[in-house]
Amino acid sequence: MPTQLDNALEAIITGLTADGQPFATVPFTRDGITMPAFAGAPPTLAHYFAHFANQNKDLPFLVDGDIRLTFGEAYAAAACVAEGLVKTHGIAKGDRVGIAARNSANWMIAYMGILMAGGCATLLNGFSSGEELAYGLELAECKVLLADDGRAARLDGHAHPAKIVLFTHGNPPAEGLAATWADGNAAAMAMLGALGPDDLATILYTSGSTGKSKGAWSDHRGVVNAVMNYVAQSAMAKVHLESGGDVITDQPCALVAVPLFHVTGEVPLFLQSFAIARKLVLMPKWDAGLAIRLMAEEKVSYFVGVPLMSYEIANHPDRENYDLSACKSFAAGGAPRPVEHVTRIKEAFPGSFPLLGYGLTETNAVGCGNFNENYLAKPGSTGRPSKPMVDLAILDDMGNPLPQGQVGEVCIRSVANFRGYWKNEEATKAAFTDTGYFRTGDLGYLDADDYLFIVDRKKDIIIRGGENISCIEVEDAIYAHDDIGECSVFGLPDERFGEVPAAVYTMKEGRPSISPAELRAFLLERIAPFKVPLEHQIWLAEEALPRLGTQKIDKRTVKARYLEQAVAA
Repeated sequence: MPTQLDNALEAIITGLTADGQPFATVPFTRDGITMPAFAGAPPTLAHYFAHFANQNKDLPFLVDGDIRLTFGEAYAAAACVAEGLVKTHGIAKGDRVGIAARNSANWMIAYMGILMAGGCATLLNGFSSGEELAYGLELAECKVLLADDGRAARLDGHAHPAKIVLFTHGNPPAEGLAATWADGNAAAMAMLGALGPDDLATILYTSGSTGKSKGAWSDHRGVVNAVMNYVAQSAMAKVHLESGGDVITDQPCALVAVPLFHVTGEVPLFLQSFAIARKLVLMPKWDAGLAIRLMAEEKVSYFVGVPLMSYEIANHPDRENYDLSACKSFAAGGAPRPVEHVTRIKEAFPGSFPLLGYGLTETNAVGCGNFNENYLAKPGSTGRPSKPMVDLAILDDMGNPLPQGQVGEVCIRSVANFRGYWKNEEATKAAFTDTGYFRTGDLGYLDADDYLFIVDRKKDIIIRGGENISCIEVEDAIYAHDDIGECSVFGLPDERFGEVPAAVYTMKEGRPSISPAELRAFLLERIAPFKVPLEHQIWLAEEALPRLGTQKIDKRTVKARYLEQAVAA
C-alpha cells in the first residue's frame, strides 16, 4: 500500500507537470517511439548555462579552496574558454574535446567552455592509466585534451590523436585555464544560434568492469531533459517541505565528493545546481575528516556519494565536534547501500534522512529514487521510477514484460537516455529492445507499490549447481557484521557445482580481525548454507580493495586476484 509520503509526492509531481505548469511535458517521437519531453526545457546545455547563470548571476556558485566564484563569474570565465577553444585551438561544432583532471572549479569551467564552443565534452576517467586514457582519446577521436599535469604525464609514450592543452587547479580561471583563454564571448553567443537539441553533447565512459570501456554518447536533448527531471524532483521535495511548515531561506549547498567525470557528479550534482541556484563546495580528493569540516563551514545542506562515504561521515570520530545540522539529506548512488548503513546514518543524523538514487551512465543518471521515511521503510529498494521522464519495465530476455513481483532485467525508456556507444553499432543495438528500452543489465523486480528491488547484476549472478546466488545478498549479510569495513563477493569455477561463491573482506580501522572461519559461522546464521562460501574461499585482505574511478569496488580485479590464489591453493 502506498505510504502517506508516496501519495503526497505523487500529488505534488502531478501538479508540477500539469499543462501550463513549470514541468509540463510534450510528446517527443524518437525512432518511432513516443515519450515525454519537457516543454520548457532549454534546447541545449549552452542555452541552459546562459539562462540560469544569468538568473542567478550574483549568487555564490563554486567554492574551491580560496577560489570563490558566483554563477555570473563562472559563466563569464567559461565564455572566455569557449572563445579560446575556437580561436586558438580551432574547435568547431561536434568536435570531441576531452577532459582528464581531478575535480576543481577550473574543471567545471572547462566543461562549460567546451559545450559553449559547440564541442562535445568527453569525460575521461581521472584515475585511468596512460594506456586507458589514450584508448579513450582514440575511441572518441578527440581533437583536443584539456588535462592537468598528472594525467598528461601518464600519456607519455602512448599514441593518441589529441592535442594536449594543460590547465591547473586552485587558481583563478584566467590563470589556471590560460592556455584556452581569450577575452570575449563572440564564440559562445554565435553557438547559441547554431546549436540544437539533436547535436552531440557528451561522451562518458562506462566503468570498465567488463572488458574495455565503451563511450556512451548523448545529444543535448537527452542531457538537458535528464537535468530537468532532477530539477523537477528537487522542486517536488521543496514543495513537500514547505507544505509541512518548513521555511527554506538559505541557499542550497552541496559538497562535491564524487568524480565529475562520473554521471552522478556531472548531472544531478553539477548540472542541476544551475537551475536550483545551489552552491558547490569542492575538495581535491575524498577525506571524511575534511568533508566534515567543509560541511560545517559552508553549511552544506545536501551530500551525495558512494554508500561508504556517508557511512564514514556517520562513524567519524570528529563528527560530534562539528555542527552538521544544515545537512538534511545524505544521498547515495553508484552501488547498493547495505541496509545497516541506512539505520546508522539516521541514528547519527536524526534531523536528516538517507536517500538512495538509481541511474546509469547510459540513462544520464535518471532512474529511481527512494526518499526519507520511504527509504527507512524499504531500505532494500532503490525506490520508484522518477517522474515524469522514466518509463521503467521488468522484461525477459526476449523483451517481453514480466508480471509484478517477478525477477527480470530492469529496462528504462526515456528521452534522457544516451543515443549509443561511440563507433560501436553492435553494442548499441544490443543495448536496446525493439521498443526503445535500454537494457540496464541489472536484475530486479517491482513490488506492489511500484518500488524497484535490484537482485543483482545479470552477469554477476553465481549459478551453483542450478541454484542462483545473489552477490548483493551475500555482501549484505557480510556487511551486517559490525567489524567488516568492505567486501566483495564473486563466483569461482568449480568442477562439481560449475561455480561456487567466494568472498574477500577487510576490517574497519581499529577493529579486531575475525577469521574466515568466524565470518563463515556468522553467515551461516543469516543466509542459506549453499550461499555461504567455504572457509578456504574466504579471504581477509590487509589493504583496501581496489576501486574503479567511480569508487565502486573493482570486482573484476578482485576476482582475478583471488582466482589466482584459489588455483594456487
